Amino acid sequence: MAARSNSRKRAFQILFEADQRGAAVLDVLADWIRHSRSDDRQPPVNEYTMQLVEGYAEHVARIDELIETYAVDWDLDRMPAADRNIVRLGAYELIWEDGTPDAVAIDEAVQLAKEFSTDESPAFINGLLGRFKELKPGLRRA
Repeated sequence: MAARSNSRKRAFQILFEADQRGAAVLDVLADWIRHSRSDDRQPPVNEYTMQLVEGYAEHVARIDELIETYAVDWDLDRMPAADRNIVRLGAYELIWEDGTPDAVAIDEAVQLAKEFSTDESPAFINGLLGRFKELKPGLRRA
């Protein structure tokens, strides 16, 4: 499972970088792939990282709509950048990646929050993704 955890971490880093640069996430993914091929010091971007980033990019509007709707007292643009992107990634994996158990998607997002965000972030992310899990059957609509 460590390989998937590393893939999620890299996907989060790509989403975070795109958010910070105001760049398209697929452009940042392409940059990461290009750098990994031209610089031996950069680890390769594996298939699951690409799958997560590309899947997120496909559903970005719906994911942001869901976060805006269910993140009580938090506007997306006022949410800490790390939390915003962890929730985005977690929401994609929870709702659209059928091969990932719901509990794993949520736990992995919480672990990212513990590593990259504030002390309050894991509980916030766990609660928001838990709500998405409850509502999951109706959330996939386009």
